[in-house]
Amino acid sequence: MKAAVWYGRKDVRVVDVPEPPSPGEGWVKVRVEWCGICGSDLHEYLAGPIFIPAAEPDALTGSKAPLILGHEFSGEVVEIGPGVKNVQVGDRVAPDACQVCWECYHCKRMNYSMCEKLAFTGLMTDGAFAEYVNVPAYTMYKIPDDMSYEAAAVIEPIAVGIHAVRQAPVIEGDKVVVLGAGTIGLATLQAAKAAGASRVYVIEMAKARKEYALNMGATAVFDPREVDVVAKIKELTDGLGADVTFECVGNEKTAPLAIQLARKSGKVVMVGIFERESSFNFFEVTANEKHIIGSLAYNGEFATAIDLLNDGRLSAEPMITGKIKLEDIIEKGFDELVNRKEANIKILVSPR
Repeated sequence: MKAAVWYGRKDVRVVDVPEPPSPGEGWVKVRVEWCGICGSDLHEYLAGPIFIPAAEPDALTGSKAPLILGHEFSGEVVEIGPGVKNVQVGDRVAPDACQVCWECYHCKRMNYSMCEKLAFTGLMTDGAFAEYVNVPAYTMYKIPDDMSYEAAAVIEPIAVGIHAVRQAPVIEGDKVVVLGAGTIGLATLQAAKAAGASRVYVIEMAKARKEYALNMGATAVFDPREVDVVAKIKELTDGLGADVTFECVGNEKTAPLAIQLARKSGKVVMVGIFERESSFNFFEVTANEKHIIGSLAYNGEFATAIDLLNDGRLSAEPMITGKIKLEDIIEKGFDELVNRKEANIKILVSPR
């Protein structure tokens, strides 16, 4: 079968690889319908290895590069291994990307995204930029019959946004700022509104992404090149600042800005994946008792994402800006997102 394989920085190749074997005990084989290109895939393409085990095999999966990328996917169960009872052949699914040990302190407390050996499908083991992928049965989430496979492929980043909002948590009436209107930023925007935020302001520079944010319910969008966003947010919040801010960019400049935009005793949730260190005078945090919270992936939020998409409170389709074939993943996928980032949100890849 064809697959997009990461060999090194700026070295992803669409090559022939063996189809995964029949799944072992507790595992499931999925025929991939759609797989989204994630920001973490781009980070690995441009600056990796970040998560990908390049020198030594991963502690949980035993895999190392070269690896098949792809973890935001949907598909159909085509084969189940011994002992699998939660899905059956023919089920339509959107699998969680977290593979965990179930033995460490965090796993035993069902906080699996903090697993000591946490591995992600498509980063620490072969993923879904391929016709078929084998994944653990515990990652399976069934999707409604009337939900498109395209929408289901966006469940993963939507779950990231929901988890970030729960980490704060956002409560009814909160005034929120989201930095970045990419996929995760737009998912966080929607999740914050669904949680009851009274206003959600978005900080974004790209023209197309500003429009996406407004169309998906942002109260207003501000460009830091055009306005002093700290002063503007204070003006709009009675001189206080935001109750909660979400850094969804992963940039060394937006991280300090997220802290500055929060009110005294406000909360700052770091969601973006950072390639470089960020410098900041933490007296701002100490003197104003601000709370900085990390947010990684999700911890069961797939079920919530499916429910909220199904009843219309969240929407996936407006975030899908491109659908391409696997053989075009470099030119029309990675390079398109790198060179025309401002015009794209989520590009989905079909392996067939």
